[in-house]
Amino acid sequence: MKTESIQQIKTTLTTINNRDDERIKLWQADERNGVQQALAQWDRRLQRYEKELALFEEMKQFENNARSMGHRLIVGIDEVGRGPLAGPVVAAAVILPKDFQLLGVNDSKKLSAKKRDELYDEIQNQAISIGIGMVDHHKIDEINIYQASKMAMGIALEDLCFTPDYLLIDAMKLDVDIPQESLIKGDARSISIAAASIVAKVVRDRLMEDYAKMYPGYGFEKNAGYGTKEHLLGLEKQGICTIHRKTFAPIKNMH
Repeated sequence: MKTESIQQIKTTLTTINNRDDERIKLWQADERNGVQQALAQWDRRLQRYEKELALFEEMKQFENNARSMGHRLIVGIDEVGRGPLAGPVVAAAVILPKDFQLLGVNDSKKLSAKKRDELYDEIQNQAISIGIGMVDHHKIDEINIYQASKMAMGIALEDLCFTPDYLLIDAMKLDVDIPQESLIKGDARSISIAAASIVAKVVRDRLMEDYAKMYPGYGFEKNAGYGTKEHLLGLEKQGICTIHRKTFAPIKNMH
């Protein structure tokens, strides 16, 4: 039998996600240094994979629990953009299928922009329905950010193609006649809320990148409207722009 090259083994290892695979035992007996290095690398990758898989299963518990009570269309709802000094608050409502499989879904704040974009595309592909709700800076100033966040969530819910029969919401209760569960830090505990947080974050970040072209000098493309050093410097130099929230400090003291 012809000995496999180290490169061939490395390539094959990328397809193996099972520690009991017969080939692993075979390669463990291979004395070549490169093979042992490849196995060590594979083991580290598999540990990461197993950890992600365990987290994914754990984050499905609220959805599984709702299904065990007979609910079928379970929606996760979350919003982003409470803290920024500019731009809207954006909410997303996401209904995932029962067999949804996508490792790496987590609270959007814990993910890199690149990872969020990848997961966003996959969520768009797999979701049964996605609703988006936005409430602009004018309304935020008028009714306050808490009420605006709640309103954005309500709009996202209305935007869905189907009426869900169970809501999983990140730290909020909605005034609708649908059974619901409010989860503190829900975006790190429920797969549906985490998916909604990713969708809302990507939608809002892209919107703020567009605003950056219209209102340069504040760094909106990098800070998404949050009060970073660059943003505060821009405010100092240029004053406020149209999309700034007038009730937020330090802006409320500037006009």
